[in-house]
Amino acid sequence: MKQMKHWQDPVNALLGAWVVLSPWALGFQDVTMAMSNAVIVGLALIAAALGAIFVPRAWEEWTEGALGLWLVVSPWALGFSTHQQAMLSTVASGLIVMALALWTLMTDSDYNGWWRNWTAH
Repeated sequence: MKQMKHWQDPVNALLGAWVVLSPWALGFQDVTMAMSNAVIVGLALIAAALGAIFVPRAWEEWTEGALGLWLVVSPWALGFSTHQQAMLSTVASGLIVMALALWTLMTDSDYNGWWRNWTAH
């Protein structure tokens, strides 16, 4: 069995599962935009994280980071920022996802060559 490359990817998959289930766990399943966003983005996050687990590539980490960024801005972009539970869950999940994706990108020597080249000049 191949050893997993990054511990952050299964954590992001679990966060994706949380995002999918959060509308029912926190009671905002009736807020259509927040619920739809959570399910769609959560499933995309699970897919990207599983891809990163089984076939690790830098673009999957960038995808996870972009999904995390979307989670952070989506309450305002989609108009559900006044729903406290949905907004807090979405923003907190997004910040954690972004932090884990960036951590992986910055610490993996296979992925961070661009960063070393950019900062060396």
